[in-house]
Amino acid sequence: MDIAFLGLGRMGRELVPHLIDAGHIVTVWNRSPGPAETIGRRGARVAGSAAEAVAGADAVVSVLFGPDAVRETLLDADLPWRPGTLWIDVTTVSPDDASEFAGRAASLGIRYVASPVVGSLAPARAGALAVLVGGDHDAVREAKRIVGLWADQEKLRTFDTPAAAAAAKLVANLALAISMEALSEALRFGRAAGLADDDVLATLSLTGIAPFAAMKGPVVVAGEFDDAQFTADALAKDARLMLATADVPLPAVALVAAELQRAIDAGQGGKDFSVIARDR
Repeated sequence: MDIAFLGLGRMGRELVPHLIDAGHIVTVWNRSPGPAETIGRRGARVAGSAAEAVAGADAVVSVLFGPDAVRETLLDADLPWRPGTLWIDVTTVSPDDASEFAGRAASLGIRYVASPVVGSLAPARAGALAVLVGGDHDAVREAKRIVGLWADQEKLRTFDTPAAAAAAKLVANLALAISMEALSEALRFGRAAGLADDDVLATLSLTGIAPFAAMKGPVVVAGEFDDAQFTADALAKDARLMLATADVPLPAVALVAAELQRAIDAGQGGKDFSVIARDR
């Protein structure tokens, strides 16, 4: 297929090679040219604009920072969509955003599928992400041929609507955020109670957050947050989407959102989201 790929942030850069290796013709665009040039050396065509990338494409994959970037790049711009183009949006957005995008896509004569991913850069590189796909049945079936390239097939979930896929992604990130706060507070409590960090982590291995504690515990103990698998900026944006979507209190999410904002205000938004567990 002729595929346009818009957005070469951390995740986008990991997904494009799967398309190239599968033999697709891939045209990439990114707001800043550096990442596009790097992917160009990997075998993709580099477009000078989103419009140039989209022109004539069979499918368009977007991996942008959030819903505002999606509107600006794909919907408010006058792009030369080919009638019937399949648009696969990997961006994390709210359910209302996904419904809006589906409606606006239909008015443009194209097909919208929300397909956010659950997982970090290492599983993305390995083609082992959990992938959520929501939309019209036929569009979803076609989209799975593309997003399946970076999915663990046992973790590929389909939904009847884009809004449902978007909501499921926020559920996953809500669990991630609260698990991080649980790990952070467990370590702080353990230290206050006289336990060594290793003892706290060993105890957490007996609990329901064992996998998360095993993944992020050593990072927090070492205090090294520069290897950003998922940035504080990104999780803060997702927390805001959760709070804006819910019509019920989410006190734990609000707490983590405040912790993330403090990290951002301290100039640490580009660090891994586990930075909220830094020593205070």
